[in-house]
Amino acid sequence: MRFFVFLLGLLPLPASACSVALVLAMDVSGSVNREEYALQMSGLADALGDPLVSEALVNAGALVTLVQWSGYSRQDVSVPWTAIDSADDVVALQAAVLGVRRAYRNYATAIGEVLDLSVDLLNAAPADCARRVIDVSGDGFSNEGKRPLHVRPRLDMEGITVNGLAIRGSEPGIVGYYEERVIFGPGAFVEIADGYEDYPRAIRRKLIAELAEQVADGNTKAFAPFASLNTHEETYHGDQRRR
Repeated sequence: MRFFVFLLGLLPLPASACSVALVLAMDVSGSVNREEYALQMSGLADALGDPLVSEALVNAGALVTLVQWSGYSRQDVSVPWTAIDSADDVVALQAAVLGVRRAYRNYATAIGEVLDLSVDLLNAAPADCARRVIDVSGDGFSNEGKRPLHVRPRLDMEGITVNGLAIRGSEPGIVGYYEERVIFGPGAFVEIADGYEDYPRAIRRKLIAELAEQVADGNTKAFAPFASLNTHEETYHGDQRRR
């Protein structure tokens, strides 16, 4: 896996001013059944094609990669680094997401391991981006491998932000766990999905927030007003709760 990550860094991509490099880390552990996996993949593809998200990706000159993860040593780079310079690039990314086959099933949940792998991916990215973000979505506590907290010194040293999408339903207290143990860095936040049926709405809102313009004090100036997102759920920003 580490050698593969190194090779990804050698792939040529068009030169552009990159505002954000984004690792989309998707939970495919044993708690995620076939229907829930399909809701994640179709929801992500639909969110990428949303006009607000698509425009924000292009305006950011974003780099995006998709990782499927479950237990220890089970992380798969399912969509390699993709440069977004035009609407056509977003369409191609959507198609790549829809073409991904599930990498794992019936394994444990190793959030610390996917964070560690994501740092390697960001360090091997084919362009220097102003912000580097890991987007972790999941429905359970880390129960195998390195703990998420143990990756924080490395995240801090590299200046990487971790945001979370906590999916309610499988584990009680999952939102608090993501807020306390998973997210990290200036402006880090947890988006909440009330079950997998709510995942498409949540990932759309989360992507817009992650692609927002960051101001100097670490707060977020939204790409579009949050009122336009038609959401009913709260978002946690560090130790603050916002509706």
